[in-house]
Amino acid sequence: MHAIGIDIGGTKIAGAVVDELGVIVREERVPTDASSPALIEDAVVGMVQRLQQGPEQIVGVGVAAAGFIDAAQSTVYYAPNINWRHEPFREKLERRLDIPVLIENDANAAGWAEFRFGAGRLVSDMVILTIGTGVGGAIVSNDRLFRGGFGAGAEIGHMRVVPGGLPCGCGAHGCIEQYGSGRALQRMANEFADAGGIGQALADVRARNGGVLSGSDISALIMAGDPGALAALRQLGDWLGQACASLGAILDPQVFVFGGGVAQAGELLLEPIRLAYLENLPARGFHPEPEFTIAELVNDAGVVGAADLARLHAASL
Repeated sequence: MHAIGIDIGGTKIAGAVVDELGVIVREERVPTDASSPALIEDAVVGMVQRLQQGPEQIVGVGVAAAGFIDAAQSTVYYAPNINWRHEPFREKLERRLDIPVLIENDANAAGWAEFRFGAGRLVSDMVILTIGTGVGGAIVSNDRLFRGGFGAGAEIGHMRVVPGGLPCGCGAHGCIEQYGSGRALQRMANEFADAGGIGQALADVRARNGGVLSGSDISALIMAGDPGALAALRQLGDWLGQACASLGAILDPQVFVFGGGVAQAGELLLEPIRLAYLENLPARGFHPEPEFTIAELVNDAGVVGAADLARLHAASL
């Protein structure tokens, strides 16, 4: 039983035929034209129809997209990058494709893939945080993907860690996204560059690049062992570890998984996260300690997770 997974990103739409073991059989990508919901719909329908032209038995289609999806996994309440407002996307796709369709938040889809086939495959309870431009995430509890009563749960990036802290794009202040994301790392690195001392190499790179420190610049300095870049990464990890301690007190996961571009730092990121987690863990010494690890599926997680959720959905009908 194969299913099709579609991952609608800000710049591209990825699609794949995926088998029961999470293995991609066939895939394709097209640019995203976010100027019109109708164009997105046409692109998804066309991609599904092309992917169906093979010998596999396709039982369902899963579509992953950034935004708030209702509990029925049918309507997109709101999408930040596409003009979807209460968009009945599943109904529109099923009408044109005549196959069961499921709509899922992209972070949930990626997290489910990691739980089923990646770093969380041996546990029943997992939290994944994706550390990119922002902070995304997903929660699996007792082998089930947590969506919340309205379908918009697990917005981990908007958990408040600093009351009255930095303003966030969501309208609140002090969200972990402002302290634990790739953008936050750039801000921290610039602060070390401004201070001189261990930040001198950061300042030199910034000066050579016209006053800009890019994520790739910081990553290169981290991997080279630059003390200023590593200090910025430790500061980021400290905030993420504090957030994980709060999540752990509520969810008690067996593993925290970290994905996204910043997670490429591997153990250099995980070490300060673990330390901060333990420093803030209630009843330390008496509470079992979870594993902290890096995501395994990387760029394929969205399509693989969406496909697997669609297969499970089709089997339940």
